[in-house]
Amino acid sequence: MEKHFNKLLNMISFRTLLIVVLLITGFLQFFLMLGNIRSTTYDIQAFQLAPETIRAVKTIEDTVKTEQERDHAESAVEAVYLFNEETAEHRSSLVTSIFDILQDVREEISQKEEDVPIENQIAQLRVKLKDITESQSLLFFTNSQLQSLLVVPDADLKAAETFLVKEIKTMLEEPIRTENVAQKRTEIETEIRQQSTIDESILSAVIIIGRAAIMETEVLDEVRTEEQILKAREEVEPTRILQGQIIVQEGELIDREVFRQLELLGLLNNQTSTKPVIGLTILVILEMAFMYILFNFSDMELQNKRKALFVTAIVYSFAIVLMKVISLLSDQFDATIAFLYPTALATMLVRLLANEKAAVLVTILTAAAAGVIFHEGYSAVLQMDIVLYIIFGGLSSVFFMKSMEKRSHLLKACGIVSIFNLLFIAFYLLMSQTNYDLFELLFYSIAGIASGVLSGALTMGLLPFFESAFGLLSTMRLIELSNPNHPLLKKILTETPGTYHHSVMVANLAEAACEAIGADGLLARVACYYHDIGKTKRPAFFIENQMSGINPHDSLPPERSAEIIISHTTDGAKLLEKHKMPQEIIDIALQHHGTSTLKFFLHKAKEEGKEVDGKAFSYPGPKPQTKEAAVISIADSVEAAVRSMKQPNSDKIQQLVHTIVQSRVQEHQFDECDVSIKELKTIEKVLCETLNGIFHSRIEYPKEG
Repeated sequence: MEKHFNKLLNMISFRTLLIVVLLITGFLQFFLMLGNIRSTTYDIQAFQLAPETIRAVKTIEDTVKTEQERDHAESAVEAVYLFNEETAEHRSSLVTSIFDILQDVREEISQKEEDVPIENQIAQLRVKLKDITESQSLLFFTNSQLQSLLVVPDADLKAAETFLVKEIKTMLEEPIRTENVAQKRTEIETEIRQQSTIDESILSAVIIIGRAAIMETEVLDEVRTEEQILKAREEVEPTRILQGQIIVQEGELIDREVFRQLELLGLLNNQTSTKPVIGLTILVILEMAFMYILFNFSDMELQNKRKALFVTAIVYSFAIVLMKVISLLSDQFDATIAFLYPTALATMLVRLLANEKAAVLVTILTAAAAGVIFHEGYSAVLQMDIVLYIIFGGLSSVFFMKSMEKRSHLLKACGIVSIFNLLFIAFYLLMSQTNYDLFELLFYSIAGIASGVLSGALTMGLLPFFESAFGLLSTMRLIELSNPNHPLLKKILTETPGTYHHSVMVANLAEAACEAIGADGLLARVACYYHDIGKTKRPAFFIENQMSGINPHDSLPPERSAEIIISHTTDGAKLLEKHKMPQEIIDIALQHHGTSTLKFFLHKAKEEGKEVDGKAFSYPGPKPQTKEAAVISIADSVEAAVRSMKQPNSDKIQQLVHTIVQSRVQEHQFDECDVSIKELKTIEKVLCETLNGIFHSRIEYPKEG
């Protein structure tokens, strides 16, 4: 399906695609906002004087008022909880049982005449603890933790048990509700860490036991609570509008409540004016025109420009939908709940997934749309307080969210957005010259903070979906992929340790070189970690993994050896695709050798007098398509070559790097990427500097005299 979609995109020009996407986005925005601008004229209009006294023509239940009263009654009901006094004893017994089992195993091992390997001791202990660990999801010990428990002195083990049992009993004798369990587990972990009598080697294991032992001691009695809620709701009498009841007197102002009651009674005669519709059409056209200008004149690569267009359009549309939902709820509140809207959500997403220019434009367009959607009253065209609120909040995230290499950067951006929100709300409240009670002030303060927090939380939550849907590779995703605990990195480390070390060294070289020429250094580093993943299929056929000194290629014909070596690029790409890795990393795995030739095996075949097909000894490619792939192809060869040098020094390294780069150029390996000769010289220089730093201890200096 994805291939067919990409094929269809390649068949149409970007300008055509841009127009189609903007038309769809514009129509969606128009119809979502239509209900907010439709200037409906009535025989009776809200906020005008009633032309006559109007009475209810029938008795009808005011379901909105009734539900509000019942909700108030329900919110006033206090939940009923039951305290379980036996929990403390049961959980402390659980801890005692764990230490008893541990002590039994230690004694059984000590009584054996022969030495029991530590692996067998750990396995025996796991079997003994199986029933307990399977029943307690948090009780999971690593082998090193079990080993530390087996070898620690008895006195230290007993001290840990005594302290842990005492703390658990003390903590569980107090009421603990489900929502407080995590906090209590953190507290007991803190207590354990601060306890000097617990040996450092078993600290992590004791923490696991302590955290697992903590659970709620006070549970919600759902039956009784529900009974109380039902009783409270049933005691609320339905609010009714009675037949003949006066809704509004002649000459009185028809406020929102009166207008709502008239609508509920079916006493309104709706007629639509076309002027606001025309105005909305012009606004939508203006906004789509700015998007057209932004993307049509962008100098981004075509593929990236398409992705940025789709992301921007979808994020913008999502922002409109979210504002629409909030506006539909606004009538249920006296306060301006529009301040709860996450002002920097669209900005952050577009900033991370597209670019900064698009993020700034989306901020302004979203603010303009919000002015219409949250519009109230008849004195102004736009709700300008909300417009400025979103502009200040959104732009603050653009200026202060320069990088996203750590989650703390996003938290910092959220904090800054919240501060700007609060400052603007303070301006809004002061300029309105209205007296606000404490509850209203508290609500607006919470709304400003919640807006900033929601901006970050929703950004983090939605980011993976956009990355997956559009094949985007954000900084956060790259950071996650660089984690050594990633299954594929563990696979490389355990199955091909030599390749893993080689990949790390290449990553250091490639990152430095990419940053020097303005390419993506982080992408280069992460791609290097995975570029030789294909070697895990046949580890022993690659020299860096031949620890025994036996080279299986000695017993193979050169054609077969070449086939095995060459296949590691395609094998790696297949493995990366299987694990749904980003396309950029898969491409680099395929491209880092380009279409270069395995000269060693080619010469070997010629020496054996065989008729040689050059293609059989060449990588299938494709050639490097990006600067990052080009840099990695150079760094990969350079690192392997320098590692095989005897007593490398500065001159040797410089000559070797230059030779490899020139060889790649002469083989036309960089013809399909936009790396320049000047950038290649910069790459050479950076690689030499980095390699000199790595091999400084082996640099030969001329003798004096």
